[in-house]
Amino acid sequence: MFKKILVANRGEIAIRVMRACREMGIKSVAIYSSADRRALHRLYADESYYVGEAEAMKSYLNMDKIIEIAKKSGAEAIHPGYGFLAENAEFAKRCEEEGLVFIGPKPKVIEAMGSKVNARKMMEEAGLPVVPGSPALKDVDDAIKWAEKIGYPVAIKASGGGGGIGITVVWNENEIEDAFNRSKKLGEKYFGDDTVYIEKFLPKPRHIEFQVLADEHGNVIHMGERECSIQRRHQKLIEECPSPAVDDETREKMGRLVVKGAKHIGYTNAGTMEFLYYEGNFYFLEMNTRLQVEHTITEMVTGIDIVKYQIRIAYGEELQHDQEDIVMRGHAIECRINAEDPIDFLPRTGRIIHYRSPGGIGIRIDSGVHMGYRIPKEYDPMIAKLIAWGENRMEAIMRMRRALYEYVIEGVETNIPFHMAVLHHEAFVRGDTHTKFIEEHNIREEVKKFMVELHPIKKRLDEMFATAKPVEEEVVAIASAIAYAKMEEPKVSGWKLHARLENLK
Repeated sequence: MFKKILVANRGEIAIRVMRACREMGIKSVAIYSSADRRALHRLYADESYYVGEAEAMKSYLNMDKIIEIAKKSGAEAIHPGYGFLAENAEFAKRCEEEGLVFIGPKPKVIEAMGSKVNARKMMEEAGLPVVPGSPALKDVDDAIKWAEKIGYPVAIKASGGGGGIGITVVWNENEIEDAFNRSKKLGEKYFGDDTVYIEKFLPKPRHIEFQVLADEHGNVIHMGERECSIQRRHQKLIEECPSPAVDDETREKMGRLVVKGAKHIGYTNAGTMEFLYYEGNFYFLEMNTRLQVEHTITEMVTGIDIVKYQIRIAYGEELQHDQEDIVMRGHAIECRINAEDPIDFLPRTGRIIHYRSPGGIGIRIDSGVHMGYRIPKEYDPMIAKLIAWGENRMEAIMRMRRALYEYVIEGVETNIPFHMAVLHHEAFVRGDTHTKFIEEHNIREEVKKFMVELHPIKKRLDEMFATAKPVEEEVVAIASAIAYAKMEEPKVSGWKLHARLENLK
């Protein structure tokens, strides 16, 4: 097994990977930017190295520097987490060339799935259903021809797109030319690829994805589905596993197709196939060739650690589970807790002055923050992933409501009121969700009600966190911590020392 792994990421996902390493007896190496000098992942790792300035291109996207640090630290493998370089075929190839193991699929597979046009073609060959659409469009006339063939409304999409970037919905021929040019420009700007294609626009589909695990010995399994329909601007906010819309028969049928598709493209490691589910039919959307943010809920329901499996597969080990070993027990929901306005979803920055995470049976928190931590403006504003598990969906909902009530984050605005509004909405409780849920049910107005309801809770929190005059024991503790900090080789780890100092602040 690997002795040391560099985690080329930050925040909660870096800590998530490092936890798996620690449980496996593997040393972890962190990288951190100038904005992350006091970040939790830097202190949690066994070793940490400065990678560059806050700007992502100079730090977490700096391939040369990351590989240099990996070799300097003696790391044998690099785990990219998600985002940043996780789906960068060039980086995966560079790792191979430098004698480092990239914990993920092979570069050629990352590249193949990075093009949505190519991914659609390959999955069609494997027998997976896809949304009616076109190959790469040549020009505006070609777009008009395909739109008439498919039928309006249609969506013009950037082939290299993601996160909703490069998607333009077209309702009639008069809108085609502007939409075509807009999607091409966005594709070139954000993904370096101006290739666009056209698909039938599905107005209110469910977004459902299947988790895949594949080793380098030809073994492939799926771990069931996750529903990710609660989204804003094509970005997920709430996920659940399993989907309330998928029965056992459908899961088995789609699972077989997913495994077939993964084998067809020669996939290895962990990956996710995303589908749109509309009027009883599944349509392949894309494949994410990395660990998903929401992998946590699959872990809660199956009891299988996906990150550990990623590491074992990258080391060359075979899967320890057959398909029949995968049993989904209970129900899990994940809420992405972001530093953002809960109504307009604009990101927020600031310092967390008070923090207390929820707990109790069935609750999991994956977070990269601490009291006193400042949310940097340079990166995604995610504070934590809050996960609730229950014996059934209703218990998971009630448990999540309770956990949201318990979650204390002060000093920076969060989207907790948004999550409370959705979790209390009768349509969500019925399992009647789709990608336009927020707009259709005017959730923003519901959020305002929950923001008002949180006011008396805020008053009680102010009492709980009221600053008291330091007592004699605290003075002694401060002196002790300062003494430790001045020692050349402190007898406590940097992780524990930092925690002591943070508590004293």
